[in-house]
Amino acid sequence: MRIIFMGTPDFAVPTLEALVAAGHDVVAAYSQPPRPGGRRGRETVASPVQQRAEALGIAVRHPVSLKGAEEQAAFAALHADVAVVAAYGLILPRAVLTAPRFGCLNVHGSLLPRWRGAAPVQRAILAGDAETGVGIMQMEAGLDTGPVRLEGRVAVDRKTAGELTAELAALGARLMVEVLGDLDAHPPVAQPDDGVTYASKIDKAEARIDFTRGAVEVERLVRAMNPAPGAWLEIAGERVKVLDADVLPFTFPGGEGTTVDDALTIACGDGAIRPTLLQRAGRGVTSTAELLRGFPVRSGTQL
Repeated sequence: MRIIFMGTPDFAVPTLEALVAAGHDVVAAYSQPPRPGGRRGRETVASPVQQRAEALGIAVRHPVSLKGAEEQAAFAALHADVAVVAAYGLILPRAVLTAPRFGCLNVHGSLLPRWRGAAPVQRAILAGDAETGVGIMQMEAGLDTGPVRLEGRVAVDRKTAGELTAELAALGARLMVEVLGDLDAHPPVAQPDDGVTYASKIDKAEARIDFTRGAVEVERLVRAMNPAPGAWLEIAGERVKVLDADVLPFTFPGGEGTTVDDALTIACGDGAIRPTLLQRAGRGVTSTAELLRGFPVRSGTQL
C-alpha cells in the first residue's frame, strides 16, 4: 500500500519499521517538530520517528497544525491508500481523516473503549488493571471513538510504563501489518457503549508520592511514572526519584510517610513500601543499599 505514516515518540517507531519491512511504500512521515533538547536544552532534537524515518530515506514533514487548507491540500496530494497513525500528537481534521482511500488507522495502547485519550498505559497501571492491550482503530472525528479492526491483549503484571509501552508498541506493529495485509478480513467493529473511561494526560504534579495512600497504590504510581516523569519523594529537602519499590504488608497507624527502619521502609496509609531503585538529582540510578551508604536515612525520619 501507499502509506502516510504519522507518529512522534518511541512507541511509534516499531510500527514504522514494520510497515517498511512488510514492503509497503511509506511516501511520507509526519511527526512533531524538533524540540529543545540535548545538553541543557541548547540544541533542537528531532523526534524518534523523524530520526528513524530519515535513516530509512523517508521524507519527513512536521507542520505545527493540520487545520489550514494549504497543509490539508499537501496531505491529500500524496494520494495515499491509508494513513497509519501512532501517538502523533496532533488532532486530525476531517479533511485529513478522509483524504486517504481507506482513511486513517490508529495504533492505540488500550482495550477500547477503556482508556481513550493521551495516557492509556499509565492510567491502566494506576487503576490496577490486570490486563491491557493495543487496538487498530479506524479513526473518526471523536476522541478514540472509532471502530476497532483488531486488538491484542497483554498482562500488566508488575511492568513499568516503559516496559508495558515497549511491549504494546511491538504488538501494535504486528497487528497493523496484519490488518493492512487484508483489510476485508478485519472489518471495523463499533466500540461498545459501556465501559468508556478516559486517560487524561499525566500531570507532573501527580508524580509526587502521597504516603497517605495505600502501599499498593504507591507502588502502582512508581511503575506508572517510570521512566517519566518519575515518582518522587523528598529526603532532607532533596527530591529523589523512586523507580522501583516493594510492597510490605505491615501497617503502622499514624505513621504515613515515616521511615520505620534504617532500610528506607516507609509507612503508608495501608501497609508500607521499600524502594529498591532510586535516583538523586543529577546522579545515576542506584539500589537503595547503595544510596543509604552515602546518604543515610534513619528510622523515624518524616519524608
